Amino acid sequence: MRAQSALMARVSGWNRPMLVVAAAMVPIALVAVVGLVVDDRVLAGSPIWLKPFKFAVSIAVYGVTWAWLISLLNVGKRLAARISVGMAAVFFVEQVLIVMQVVRGRGSHFNVMTPFDSAVFSAMGVAIALLWTGSLVLTVLVLRTPFADLATRWALRIGAVVSLAGVGMGALMTTPTSAQLASMDNGTFKGIVGAHTVGFEDSGPTMAVTGWSTVGGDLRIPHFIGMHALQALPLLVLVLAFLATRVPVLRSVVVRTRLVVVAGAGYALLVALVLWQAERGQPLVQPDALTLGALAALVAFVVVGAAVSVLRPVAVAEEVAVG
Repeated sequence: MRAQSALMARVSGWNRPMLVVAAAMVPIALVAVVGLVVDDRVLAGSPIWLKPFKFAVSIAVYGVTWAWLISLLNVGKRLAARISVGMAAVFFVEQVLIVMQVVRGRGSHFNVMTPFDSAVFSAMGVAIALLWTGSLVLTVLVLRTPFADLATRWALRIGAVVSLAGVGMGALMTTPTSAQLASMDNGTFKGIVGAHTVGFEDSGPTMAVTGWSTVGGDLRIPHFIGMHALQALPLLVLVLAFLATRVPVLRSVVVRTRLVVVAGAGYALLVALVLWQAERGQPLVQPDALTLGALAALVAFVVVGAAVSVLRPVAVAEEVAVG
């Protein structure tokens, strides 16, 4: 009971707008789950309620993370609070538009079939720009905040930068494909501008849960992986702190920091790898020899880096300086 009270007291100090928008995503996600069960409509090759479900979960996780991070800032906290209000409002409006289009049986992204659909898609584009700008300012504030624990500091800094890059990758999907440009010239334009998939239409076969393409490159993959670096790297810090109670070498903050930096570099390279794979029109589940070779090199880099981080001696002066 005391632990629960302590947790609630700590959470109560987190950024309120971000917590509110995260909480608002819960009922939307539940509605989407019901929709997935009772509504058999399909849009662009995926169940029509899959997009609002995925967006609700992603926004909830993103909102909770920033609610926590903003509470840790000691630089520009008032600015961050103001930005959080705007970002929370944009998240909520974005999700409302997505659900509205699902109810209408229309696509919320890339759809310019009618003036109304075009206005919705334009609003989504403005939302992406606003969210990226807000994330940029918050990322700068994170970079300027001297978090006490060095491993946490590096996890948050690398995670915030990679996450910002991941959010920005959403813009890559809004560019008209060569087929769409050709259709605009020959009079066969179908009212779709942009795509998730490279080298194949969005209506092709997809993976069961994620909805990612199994026949072409999918730009949602680097977008998703990159955006959630802000959760993955701090989670690694928690895991290392837990293991430190059982593994003596991890009790050194220097060793844990080295491992976080290696993991952060590896994570950033992984985002670059899946982006490169997607841009070549290659499905995630069908990597060619070139992709597998790059992945092997990435794994080797992380393994060697982790080994060096653990085995390299830690000077007493270095431990005292960061401890």
